[in-house]
Amino acid sequence: MKVTVIGAGNMGAAFVKQLTHAGHQVTVTARSFEKAQAVAAANIGATAVATANATAQADVVILATGYADAVNALKSVGNLNGKVVIDITNPLTADFMGLTLGHSSSAAEEIAKAIPEADVVKAFNTVFAQVLSDGADFGNGQIVPVFVASDSERAKQTAKALAESMGFSTVDAGGLKNARYLEPVAGFNIYLGYGAGLGTSIAPTWIKRA
Repeated sequence: MKVTVIGAGNMGAAFVKQLTHAGHQVTVTARSFEKAQAVAAANIGATAVATANATAQADVVILATGYADAVNALKSVGNLNGKVVIDITNPLTADFMGLTLGHSSSAAEEIAKAIPEADVVKAFNTVFAQVLSDGADFGNGQIVPVFVASDSERAKQTAKALAESMGFSTVDAGGLKNARYLEPVAGFNIYLGYGAGLGTSIAPTWIKRA
């Protein structure tokens, strides 16, 4: 697929790394073109592009910014009409130990309202950057899952295909409103990683009796 990653931070860089390894055609853009260039240079086959019209050729757009910057970032990259946008954000408080949205809405739903021309899918928000960068296989048969929520079946299938191409398993998490559940799961994962000292090589999963 042709994938545009918005954001050159830890998550953005990890996506570019894994997507290029999986054989996708990847472009990366960010507020700092120099940072986007540095991420692209570290991954053979990736290309840094200027923000304006960054998504023109993309099949899918990965939003790898903080939630506070999400809408402005999406509105700066050009026409999103019909694009699949994967929202990985969590509406975190300044200390990362709480959420600023919940119960009646979610980051994903607010983003979808702001860009109604796109098909928004929630995914990867429960995956730490270190886990994404190091890979989905934890050994002993343990594969990190990606929970996928959207009102668009096409967006779900696109996100699932990308995740599975990078070695992740996927879980259909229903409609986009279920981001209201996924974002608190991510918040709890962040607490366990940082607040409880478990580190960032962890990931939430569900188990099923055979």
